[in-house]
Amino acid sequence: MKSQTIPIVYALGLLATLGLYGHDLMAQQSTTTRTSQTETTIPSSALLQPGELVGILQTSDKPVLLQIGSHVLYAEAHIPRSEYAGAAGTAAGLQALSMRVSNMKRDQLIVIYCGCCPWGKCPNIRPAYEELRELGFTNIKALYLADNFGKDWVDKGYPIAKGN
Repeated sequence: MKSQTIPIVYALGLLATLGLYGHDLMAQQSTTTRTSQTETTIPSSALLQPGELVGILQTSDKPVLLQIGSHVLYAEAHIPRSEYAGAAGTAAGLQALSMRVSNMKRDQLIVIYCGCCPWGKCPNIRPAYEELRELGFTNIKALYLADNFGKDWVDKGYPIAKGN
């Protein structure tokens, strides 16, 4: 029996690392005053389609791009000039995000994205959006990746960078 628990523990650890297992844990936390991710709605006016972001990135007024999902996914492929800001589905990730933006002007255009899984199941995008709103940021956009970063960005031939 003991030999079967090791693969289970390994699998749970892998899922937690990828940010998939932590979703349920975050939603169940009762000690936080933050609204659970399923109750947080990002208004349609704050959503950016991938093609729209490509157009914005070609202008001289470039936003701050923050990837707020798994570091493993960021290292595999991310939007050029984007920074890894921590997995926002975790307390440590939200703290890293808060520290990253602490010295920024509150009206700075910030684009957040994850793309770990389908939009409605993402454990990172809504907590990141809510955290930035609570910190007083007024110009936040969320990149709408309906299925995932691979299908909605990479497979469409949009630019990517790798590493870090």
